Amino acid sequence: MGDMTENFSRAEFDCKDQCGLNLTKPKLVLILQAIRDHFGLPVVVNSGTRCANRNRAVKGARNSQHLLGTAADISIDGVPPRDIAKFAKTLMPGWGGIKPYATFTHIDTRASCWRG
Repeated sequence: MGDMTENFSRAEFDCKDQCGLNLTKPKLVLILQAIRDHFGLPVVVNSGTRCANRNRAVKGARNSQHLLGTAADISIDGVPPRDIAKFAKTLMPGWGGIKPYATFTHIDTRASCWRG
């Protein structure tokens, strides 16, 4: 059980740098919950909020949405990243950032549309 939604806890989005930073926005978590509900499988948050040091360490974009708490890199065991991205696009028509990578899918809730 989560403390943000039925399946997500705030701690899942903490910066992996162990600095304690967590700026996660509710809109992002609601999108991820909808993805989890659709697939009926746990969603793993590989990267949520990032502090500037962590973002540099992972070679993130200088203006990364992770720095704002509006992005997460996620995976679902047994579901290809492109399938997650395809469904996410139905949740965010004309807005948001979605990009499937080899092992995860980037999801962000920016106001404009970005498809990597």
